[in-house]
Amino acid sequence: MVFIVYDLPNRDCHAKASNGEICCYANADGTCNYDQSGDCAAGINTYKTKYIDPLVAVLKKFPSVPVVTVIEPDSLPNLATNQADPHCGNSATTTAYKQGIPYAINEISALRNVHIYLDGAHGGWLGWPNNMQQFVQLVNGMNINNKIRGFSTNVANYQPLGIACPSVGYCLNGQNQNDPCCADPCHLEGQYNPAQNEMNYVMELHNSFNQGGFNPYFIIDTGRNGVANMRKDCANWCNIRGAGIGLVPTTSTNGTNVDAYYWLKTPGESDGCTQQLPSGGSCARFDSFCGSADSIGSQSGEPRAPVAGLWFDYEIKQLASNAHMHG
Repeated sequence: MVFIVYDLPNRDCHAKASNGEICCYANADGTCNYDQSGDCAAGINTYKTKYIDPLVAVLKKFPSVPVVTVIEPDSLPNLATNQADPHCGNSATTTAYKQGIPYAINEISALRNVHIYLDGAHGGWLGWPNNMQQFVQLVNGMNINNKIRGFSTNVANYQPLGIACPSVGYCLNGQNQNDPCCADPCHLEGQYNPAQNEMNYVMELHNSFNQGGFNPYFIIDTGRNGVANMRKDCANWCNIRGAGIGLVPTTSTNGTNVDAYYWLKTPGESDGCTQQLPSGGSCARFDSFCGSADSIGSQSGEPRAPVAGLWFDYEIKQLASNAHMHG
């Protein structure tokens, strides 16, 4: 059984499509007030008592069932790289994430049948050395490394799986460009990012944490990365046109310390809504990234996208028609 643990107070602080179910401080309409600072005491208490504790209670009932938990996608990567965004950098959000994640991991780690993977974003986010350093320092400071199996990557994203190179930085400075492991559909190598595919990214993550004595393992989301080069801008992440389902979930992987490929974001679930909903109404959670040139619904003749998490029929048919499920 695989569970995505995803409900921190002020969740998804740098986006709009799926942010904030539990709030540190709520506006009158029930949405989260990301601009209000504070200790988020009530929000953290709700997260602990209404979300994590009930989840742990359920898992305890099935001690013989192997379980994988993916802890809070995008949360610590946002703290590591988006402190300039006041929604992420304010004291309430920072406190919620720094207290909520260790609580979740400490409680879940008491269950012997559960493997824990903390979310580590993807190479197109944390692959740059300075971003990686900030993320490693943040995680190491939480004293949780001995309680997690490792990290999940590419959750709900489209970064290509690719082929692992012999070493980190193998492709930089124009080196070894004839090697298939250096294929770079997002043009990251020219920006001095050695993680132009997820296999190279997990190698970089592993090496970075291993310097401090932690030997992490990885799971990679391959639910929607079967097409490597369908985006005009790889910063775009919302309902990408031309995407295809990637390799089927398996423990037969080609990477060192890679435990499995999973379809963690269910293919066919919307990433977020277009400005106009399929019903014709206005989307209150519209994120500008869901109106990008790469997003379904931004071209005439395409259907409007529903809110994040709802079924998007047009998208699943596209993902299936473009699928590359076997290596």
